[in-house]
Amino acid sequence: MSEKAPINTLQAIMAKLRDPDGGCPWDLKQDFASIVPHTLEEAYEVADAIAEENWAEVKEELGDLLFQVIFYSQLGKEQGLFEFDDIVSGINNKLIRRHPHVFADQRFEDEAAIHANWEAEKAKERAEKGLDDSILANIPKAMPALNRADKIQKRCARYGFDWLTLGPVVEKVQEEMDEVMAEAHQAIPDQDRIEEEIGDLLFAVVNLSRHLKVKPEMALHRANRKFERRFRAVEQSVLEQGKRVDTCSLDELDAEWEKVKQKEKLSQSGE
Repeated sequence: MSEKAPINTLQAIMAKLRDPDGGCPWDLKQDFASIVPHTLEEAYEVADAIAEENWAEVKEELGDLLFQVIFYSQLGKEQGLFEFDDIVSGINNKLIRRHPHVFADQRFEDEAAIHANWEAEKAKERAEKGLDDSILANIPKAMPALNRADKIQKRCARYGFDWLTLGPVVEKVQEEMDEVMAEAHQAIPDQDRIEEEIGDLLFAVVNLSRHLKVKPEMALHRANRKFERRFRAVEQSVLEQGKRVDTCSLDELDAEWEKVKQKEKLSQSGE
């Protein structure tokens, strides 16, 4: 096994794990659907490692993500659907076909023209397969909701369905916020309606992010990391005082939170 190319060794390992005679019980009971959550988790772990610029971790997490592809290819092989080489050949052909400005002599005026050709090629491929030809087709439903909202809006904007200035975008956010509060203040709040209005508000905030050229998913990831970092610092400060978070009042925790914020600001200013 060690004399094979690394990718061949990995495929052989996967085949052994799925071998009914001596394979791994956990791997043997998996199917396409059961592996999906693990694939998503591995992709997020790659993203986390990149965000932390931990390159050794990036390398390891990419290996874990590659193993997911190998797992799917083994399942496909067992069911006579496809094999790993089919996956590789497919992406090779697609990349060459969609980059005629690189692999052929086709010329484009600018990056916008290149992108337009890319989209036209994708639409042609979908038409040949008899797939949905909506401009919103092929946006994965399993994408994180903020990312999917951003992608939906960008697709529509490409065809002119978009505000041209920031003012109406901000007004829409405020309008949706007012509608949330109107529902929340009903004598008997309707949770279904509140959820719908919160969704409209989030969709509007994604639109605001897009107009300000901010990736909403990344912005929220950053906010999550900042909150977690600060709250951990609050926990540590409270612990050093011989107390626990669950025994502190909200006012006490707020005071510790403000101390952490001020300490961060001083650190960032170089003082």
